[in-house]
Amino acid sequence: MTYVKICGLRTTADVDAAVAAGADAVGVVMSGRSPRHVEPELARTLADHAAGRATTVLVVNDLPVVEAIVRAQAAGVDVLQLHGPGYDHADFAACEQAGVRTWRATSLAHDPDPQVGGHGEEALLLDSPAPGSGHRWSAADLRTRPEGHWLLAGGLDPDNVADAVTELGPWGVDVSSGVEGSRGVKDRDRIRAFVAAVQRLDGTRSSVQSPQSPNPGAR
Repeated sequence: MTYVKICGLRTTADVDAAVAAGADAVGVVMSGRSPRHVEPELARTLADHAAGRATTVLVVNDLPVVEAIVRAQAAGVDVLQLHGPGYDHADFAACEQAGVRTWRATSLAHDPDPQVGGHGEEALLLDSPAPGSGHRWSAADLRTRPEGHWLLAGGLDPDNVADAVTELGPWGVDVSSGVEGSRGVKDRDRIRAFVAAVQRLDGTRSSVQSPQSPNPGAR
């Protein structure tokens, strides 16, 4: 089954909608530049609310890794996602030393031949080749397809996610703006429609062996 992460959640109702729809992971963003930014206290509230029902992920892109580790531990999330080229091998090693699970988010613009685990991460999230552009993936964008636990992101929405998964064959998908009614505000109907589109596709590929979750037992 295709792993689904709904990111940029800001309310407990958003968390409930994602979990009820069947999402495997929920993400909260801590970035002053993002309209989806949440403060540490809210991050903890959202992580507690989702605990035991979905994998919880804290996404950062502008925090020094030492501070990001402290924020992830304080929020009680399952995973810290280090997003962007500002984080290097040493940052992921620091997370491992601190006992913090990590995912790495990058784009083909910064990493044209991405490898899962290349920085020591347990899962890799690939944003569109032009992050933030809304550009949707095509198979031609990839020199070689990553192997293992990698999530497709960038330009996905309920209408195109099934085609994108069919074309690129990722282990999972990640969406944020594609399930919003306005910038930074989640639309719960779109969340349900997005997950349902993935589930329908999986149902037509039932003969394909389902990938293992990177956090067995999280749900």
